[in-house]
Amino acid sequence: MIERLAHDLRTAFPDMKGFSRANLMYMRTFAEAWPEAVIVQQAVGQLPWGHNLVLLTRLKNPQQRLAYAQRAIEHGWSRATLNIHIETRLLEREGNALTNFESRLPTPGSDLAHQTLKDPYVFDFLGVNREASEREIETELVQHVTRFLLELGAGFAFVGRQVLLEVGGDDFFIDLLFYHLKLRCYVVIELKAEKFKPEHLGQLGFYLTAVDAQVKGEQDAPTIGLLLCKSKNKVVAE
Repeated sequence: MIERLAHDLRTAFPDMKGFSRANLMYMRTFAEAWPEAVIVQQAVGQLPWGHNLVLLTRLKNPQQRLAYAQRAIEHGWSRATLNIHIETRLLEREGNALTNFESRLPTPGSDLAHQTLKDPYVFDFLGVNREASEREIETELVQHVTRFLLELGAGFAFVGRQVLLEVGGDDFFIDLLFYHLKLRCYVVIELKAEKFKPEHLGQLGFYLTAVDAQVKGEQDAPTIGLLLCKSKNKVVAE
């Protein structure tokens, strides 16, 4: 019956595409997933058909589908970008980073800053082995800056690598410096190609103080630091 319906639709509407047997089956799945009474108001009703096929085939939970659909509309994700974010479980990783924002940043900015960072970050696109040095990782991240920004999330703007800071006559270099357009603040990213150690925070805190003193403008919010390590002992990090 479906084969005959597909044939009849293609005959009746020769200038239209999308009447294959497989597509008709997807249409039925779509109708079952989203009741007609609410589909127009839902985010999925505002997405192209190709995006909806990704949501239907990659996600089984309706709430997950809706969450990714809303984010796709908000940030204008292409179908390929949507696929990448679902594959890397972007929304499930957001807001999981260990931070001290609640005690150090004013509200409501602290909540937004915490939600902006995630744990873990996925850098599978880098062409380095597990024993790569910090400089090798940094170089690869800059060379693949588009994918790097995609993994960081919306709002990050790349400022530079090995950014020079002069403090008391001594030179110090920040691995990577970004500016977040929504948070309106600089973001210092420090890379450690090893397991997290408490002393890493001392170095990062020093950089934050220096950026606040030398780079941050009056209209900018306090600088945020992001420490990227290969692994961590969660209790030690907390």
